[in-house]
Amino acid sequence: MPQAKRSHLTAVLALAAIALVWAGGFPAAKYSLQAGLSVGSLLSIRFAIGTAGLGFMLLLLRIPIRRQDALDGLWLGLILATLFWLQTDGLRFTSTSKSGFITGLYVIFTPMVALLVGDRLRLFHGLGALVALAGLTLLVREPGAAWGGWNRGDSETLLAAILCGFHIVMTGHFSRRSSGWVLAFMQVAVTGAVSLAITLALPAPYGFQSAGPALSQPGTWVALGFMGLLATTVAFYVQSTFQSRVGATECGVIFSMEPVWTALLAISGWVPGIREHLSPVQFLGGGLILAATFVAELGPRLLRKAPATETEEVIG
Repeated sequence: MPQAKRSHLTAVLALAAIALVWAGGFPAAKYSLQAGLSVGSLLSIRFAIGTAGLGFMLLLLRIPIRRQDALDGLWLGLILATLFWLQTDGLRFTSTSKSGFITGLYVIFTPMVALLVGDRLRLFHGLGALVALAGLTLLVREPGAAWGGWNRGDSETLLAAILCGFHIVMTGHFSRRSSGWVLAFMQVAVTGAVSLAITLALPAPYGFQSAGPALSQPGTWVALGFMGLLATTVAFYVQSTFQSRVGATECGVIFSMEPVWTALLAISGWVPGIREHLSPVQFLGGGLILAATFVAELGPRLLRKAPATETEEVIG
């Protein structure tokens, strides 16, 4: 396998793996909120853990922080802080599965943002995004419910999904010129600092005042450790490093597997206190999202092989 193809495959597998890790972040966040943590205290502690983990790695590897790297990370951090506050607050009003599904709409917002900044939209990546959108529509809709089951939490999550599209595109551009470690550290540190400042200014029960009982439960620290170390320290480094090897739209389609994993975790009952159910139509939507990933990944390869196959038939 040529080096370029091997590098691309490694990036695809790495990004798919963190999509699974991020999926676990939805039930972990829901569990923490149900335990009594406020949105601000959850995000402050999660990103404090992530900042400490990434900061330790920067010191261990002696990675310098250049001015350009820091500025790129700052911009990513401001977007990340906003989308995480919207997404996490939305979880107070909507289900774990639905939050994951609506967040997954960034698969269609990503190519829109990419077009705005002049990126080229490949046919199969665009087709994959449309198939994923159809799947997400089936997953989100609740027949018979008012407004199709849409609520405040869904609206906040939709705004977060739009910002995810900007974050993915900007990460793709910045990761080509800045250190992945520094990008990851800066955006996580900025998100943690913003969250801490907001939380300290909020009155009870939205600040740290009600965090004591929740933090006395071991399960809360397991959830925070998962979100802080795996879903933040490891995942943001992987994204900041490997996304430069794939296109923004392709990356969005790979990440569209996240809501599928989220739904499977939510209905599995593995997370204490979280057990949700999906209808056959919603399962069909999940299948379409999975199909979208294969369309985006295998479509270009099949198209390149087609002329060669036809030539071989003529010669034979």
